[in-house]
Amino acid sequence: MVSAKILVVEDEVIVARTIANQLTQLGYTVVGTASSGAVAIDKANRTQPDLVLMDVVLKGAMDGVTAASQICQQQDVPIVFLTAYADENTLQRAKNTLPLGYIVKPFSPAELRVAVELALFKHQVERELRANRAYLSTLLRSMHDAVMATDEQGLVTFMNPAAEALTGWRETDAFGKNAAEVLYLVDEVTDLLAEHPVTQVLETHEVAFLKEFTALVKRNGDRIPIGDSASPLQHQLAGISGVVVVFWDMSAYRRSELLQKALEKEQELNQLKSQFVTTVSHEFRSPLAVIRTAAELLELRGADVFDEKMKSYVQRIKASVHQMNQLMEDVLLMGRVEARRLDFTPAPVNLQQVCQDLLEACSLHLTDTHELVFTHPDEVLETWLDENLLHLILSNLLHNAIKYSPAGGRIHFDYSYSEDGQTVSFRVQDQGLGVPQSEQAQLFDSFFRASNTQSIQGTGLGLAIVKRCVALHQGQIDFTSTVGVGTTFTVALPCRLQGEG
Repeated sequence: MVSAKILVVEDEVIVARTIANQLTQLGYTVVGTASSGAVAIDKANRTQPDLVLMDVVLKGAMDGVTAASQICQQQDVPIVFLTAYADENTLQRAKNTLPLGYIVKPFSPAELRVAVELALFKHQVERELRANRAYLSTLLRSMHDAVMATDEQGLVTFMNPAAEALTGWRETDAFGKNAAEVLYLVDEVTDLLAEHPVTQVLETHEVAFLKEFTALVKRNGDRIPIGDSASPLQHQLAGISGVVVVFWDMSAYRRSELLQKALEKEQELNQLKSQFVTTVSHEFRSPLAVIRTAAELLELRGADVFDEKMKSYVQRIKASVHQMNQLMEDVLLMGRVEARRLDFTPAPVNLQQVCQDLLEACSLHLTDTHELVFTHPDEVLETWLDENLLHLILSNLLHNAIKYSPAGGRIHFDYSYSEDGQTVSFRVQDQGLGVPQSEQAQLFDSFFRASNTQSIQGTGLGLAIVKRCVALHQGQIDFTSTVGVGTTFTVALPCRLQGEG
């Protein structure tokens, strides 16, 4: 074990030598002796002793108290004062330098050893305490959670930067203030003052937690939902010496919690809506099937009996049944889309063949006044699309073009590829009624029908279905429309989605 290095400051040369000899015999290393304050300061800087034995009264302009004070300002070294007599003022000044011991002259080697060992031990303990405090302070100040400490009276003694940011109080301003003033808490439900955790801990000496829906009112008046815990700072002897409060901003958690609840509610409503639609559609289908069968039997059996008026009634029944069936199919399809149960399975498709098949089906609905023009590129590029969804998209657009062109006219239908071959665009253009400008923003809403189409049968679901089918392809749909001129729809779909093939 390395022996402690000691500097002896004593203006009596014989006494200084005697103390030095005693220290050497006790196993310490004497790094030097000094007879004046100035010399003591110089030697302390040069030798860096572990302890200084300092005579309170020194000859010259600087006494031992002043010398000790200057040495302590320059380095962390314990001071043990040597004194035989001194006036009250000198002793008080000596105390202010926080010495780690006194030795009253004359003293024995044993008394000298006890004073030196106690001073070295106390200095080591204090140094470790300072290091621990510094470490703890750094740790607390670097925490993301806000930390505030109080004394046994509930007055603020510490706040880390996170606590300053949350409360709006600077630590220097909050120091010594009541914790309830700095950490101002209210009940979000009643808007009344909330029971303060610091008060609870001081009364019960137990850990306390904030109730749910408690808000912190910042110094500027803003409110923040917070969570916290307050713990007692236990005193070694008895009772508690204060309270430490850890609190945090719950705004993000509260928002995510509300969003989660809203999402769960939305999912529940969608499920109920889907179940309702499925049930109602099933219940409608059965009587509709009966009505359709009855109408067909009437048509068959009454072919030679019914007059033209009765036959027209039967045809109206069959048309109404068809319309209701189509409505049920569209509603069920929308239910599957909104419940995210609509399958999307892209595969290579022959666009020209798909379009030709659609045109043959649509031609059944054409009148003598309609002209359907189809153009397509000569090249055939590999195209991956969901054929069923593509059929829904194009058939709805083509049927609408025919239906909402009651006066006839030319209907253009074509598709083309982008220059890089990554996108295929479909275009359906009619010379029909057009959509009023003020209503165009609602065109893709479920059950929306333009004001100038009320006399034409329809469900108002076709374009809503088209929009969702395009979205499943990660594509885009646009349109232009002018009342009395017509409407053009353009659908752009990627030929191959990212990650396929």
